[in-house]
Amino acid sequence: MSTQPQFDEVKPSVSYPEMEEKILQLWRQRDVFQRSMSERAGGPEYVFFEGPPTANGRPGIHHVLARAFKDIFPRYKTMQGYYVLRRGGWDTHGLPVEIEVEKHLGLTGKQQIEAYGIAEFNALCRDSTMEYIGEWEELTERMAFWVDLKTAYVTFRNEYIESLWWILKQFWE
Repeated sequence: MSTQPQFDEVKPSVSYPEMEEKILQLWRQRDVFQRSMSERAGGPEYVFFEGPPTANGRPGIHHVLARAFKDIFPRYKTMQGYYVLRRGGWDTHGLPVEIEVEKHLGLTGKQQIEAYGIAEFNALCRDSTMEYIGEWEELTERMAFWVDLKTAYVTFRNEYIESLWWILKQFWE
């Protein structure tokens, strides 16, 4: 029997941020996420579209928890040999976006928005939704939430809106 230890000794003075960066670098170098998909290409398919966060605010610990739960199912299916398409997205509609822009502009209601200009207000809302996208992408990588953000769907884009109208039409018919 070998007396060689199976694992490297972990010193009590370990730097966790340094360790985290080394692990992230290893995953990047080895393209671990993409390999987890390509090695299962041709297998049974499982599709995961993330219920998208609104990227107009900084991510918080509650987002980490939600994403950890969301990540369980795609990882489990991957371990079962499924080819798991994991697509991220960004929610760019809704009251939180409008409220943030209203606060930024110092507006307090519909009449002030109309006086400011609806088209201009909508443009600021669209810009606002992507303000923190870099922080969201960094969090996504740091917590190893493996989801494709390169082809993320964005709810204000016409192709997304049209697909929803098509679905509603199918329900109606």
